[in-house]
Formats: sequence, C-alpha cells, structure tokens
Amino acid sequence: MAYSLPEGSSQQFANTFASAKTITAVTNANPAVATCASHGYATGDEILLASGWEDATDSVYKIETVDANSFKILGLDTSSTSFYPAGSGTGTCQKISGWTAIPQVLTISASGGDARFTDVNPLAKRNGIKIPTGFNATSITLSLGFDATNANYKTMVGIARTLSKVAFKQVLSGGSVQYGYGYMSVSEFPKLNNNQVNTVDAALTFLGRTMSYDS
Repeated sequence: MAYSLPEGSSQQFANTFASAKTITAVTNANPAVATCASHGYATGDEILLASGWEDATDSVYKIETVDANSFKILGLDTSSTSFYPAGSGTGTCQKISGWTAIPQVLTISASGGDARFTDVNPLAKRNGIKIPTGFNATSITLSLGFDATNANYKTMVGIARTLSKVAFKQVLSGGSVQYGYGYMSVSEFPKLNNNQVNTVDAALTFLGRTMSYDS
C-alpha cells in the first residue's frame, strides 16, 4: 500500500504529433497488439490512438515494441469481443512529442469519470436495481497563477481560441503518470481576491479514456 502527494507533480500538454501511421490489425488480447508496418517506435513511447473501436479511440497509451511491425498497447484490454468486435480495431497512431509544461499550477479539480447507472424498477420487485452502463465523461480544471507574459500560457490561449485538441500528461511525485486527450479551454481574464495571487482557469475535457501508468 502506498500514498502519493501532490507536491512535486507536473502537468503538461502536447499538440505536436508525428505523422499518422496505419494500423492494419489489432488483436483481442490483454494487452492488445497492433500491427503497424515499419512503425519505428521504441518501448515506452506515447501514442495517440485513433481506432475503429470507440471504447479505445481518442486516447493516449504507452507502448511496448514486439518487433519492427507490431507493438503492444499497454493498458488496453480488448479481450471482450462484445466491446471490441474482432477485426474492427484498425485505424492510425501518432507518436507524441514536445511536451510543454502548464505554468504555475496552484490547484487541480476533477469531475466525471465516475460510474454511470440505469435505474430499473421491476413491478414485482420492491427493491430497485442499478445496472452499470459505463462511465461519465471526465474533465479537469486547473487554477493557474496569472501571468500574461508567460510564453506557455500564451500558447495555451492560442490553442483554446482555435478549438484544437491536445494530449495531457500528469506526472506525480511518486512516478505514476496519467494521460488524456481532448479540448483545452483557457480563461484570459484573471480572478482577483484579497490576499491571494491572481488566477485564471484552464479546463480540459477528455474525449476518450484517461490512462494511468506506474511510471
């Protein structure tokens, strides 16, 4: 059993993606293995996956190379053909590079990602039933110390204004890493409160799964 603390963590984004490589097959396995001719990746690389499997697409994964033409998608369990129909996971992948630090992060709050249920109340049963149906969309809000001259902040504002999508990476002090992919929205008008630094909010809304790795 171990605990982690927020001190020493870092939050980063990337909007730099290598050219898309075609994935011609993905196995139903844990972890899934992708066939991608001459991919050129190394174990530990971070990729953005676009897949015919909606439950796997628009997500950031770490990979482990198998050979020059295939790699494991770590953390992606596609054993269930109900969620991942055989032969339907083809698509593209892009290596992520050029991570940029999100500056002066003061607090982070998350919403969503919790289980979603459908309530069922059979007429002959006095106790209702909750059937799990998946998970709610995940988003996070970061409070940043406001500095209009900060180059990284300016880049974030530009991304938000063009509605571009970014990869998100959080590294905790203990070494675990979290990933997401989606839209970034950044406030340009600071909040002012007595005896507090001026702040702005940056929000990220994720399109696919949020993944967590030990290191």
